[in-house]
Amino acid sequence: MAKQALVLGATGGIGGEVAAKLLARGWQVHALTRIAASRPDNGIRWHAGDALNRDDVLRAAAGSALIVHAVNPPGYRNWGQWVLPMIANTIAAAEANGARIVLPGTVYNYAAGDRVITEATPQDPDTRKGEIRVMLESRLQQAAAQGRARTLIVRAGDYFGPRSRNSWFAQGLITPGQPIGAVNLLGTVGHQWAYLPDVAEIMLRLVELGDALDDHAVYQIAGHWDGDGEQLVGAIIRASSRPDLAWRRFPWWLVRALAPVVPLMRELREIQPYWRHSLRLANDKLVATLGAEPRTPLDLAVATTLRGLGCLPDVAGAAAEPASA
Repeated sequence: MAKQALVLGATGGIGGEVAAKLLARGWQVHALTRIAASRPDNGIRWHAGDALNRDDVLRAAAGSALIVHAVNPPGYRNWGQWVLPMIANTIAAAEANGARIVLPGTVYNYAAGDRVITEATPQDPDTRKGEIRVMLESRLQQAAAQGRARTLIVRAGDYFGPRSRNSWFAQGLITPGQPIGAVNLLGTVGHQWAYLPDVAEIMLRLVELGDALDDHAVYQIAGHWDGDGEQLVGAIIRASSRPDLAWRRFPWWLVRALAPVVPLMRELREIQPYWRHSLRLANDKLVATLGAEPRTPLDLAVATTLRGLGCLPDVAGAAAEPASA
């Protein structure tokens, strides 16, 4: 495999983590950004452009064997207008280069409910965002079936990590860039969390299987299971070294009250059921393929995330260890 990749969304949480791991493995990494001159010299070859512009994507992808599609509409807005055109551009670029597309999958393809999901479970979204995600994945499956592109979808629960400020961890549990004053409890049922460095590691281990992967491959990550909604809260409290740190229930009532007038609140209200039902992803297929799921211990993952988000002092030598097998 030619070790050149295009990462769409390299400034975000999952895209940033995948790009860093690709670089560490000796890949040449390209990325799109609207203002390339403003990006740091971190080994990534930045191209000025937009994932909504097919010519920009084709130019940045030239020579790439891998395209990581980790780009989403910002601020939970314009999903209906932007998601499908962006994946169409990525498919076109993959077809032009014989590349494999890697997509981070979500649970929104499935209606919220107290159940276990496998890769074979029929998708049954009950939200607008879920319907769009199903259509997105369907486009990838069709492209693979038509021989236009090979595809890999890696599905996980809610993400958290040191590079991700646009996540439920960063926006719901704590406040990025500030010392931890209190922790929000988002729900009291089982909920699945995925540490982004682990997700990126799993994606690349699967990619490195090369032709052993199906042309359209789908895998699920178990990540960290929070059985009662309090495990993440407890890990944050332990990381803060403040056993008396206050926690409080997330103000869902305020989300419902503002939803009629604030677009972001409408989006949050739509996915509130995932905090009331313990939908769980099974990882049996992943374990059968890799032998084990790489998983960083919860306390280490949470502490590293809080330091990366500017909520704890950046202690020398405190970076997260590689995920265990």
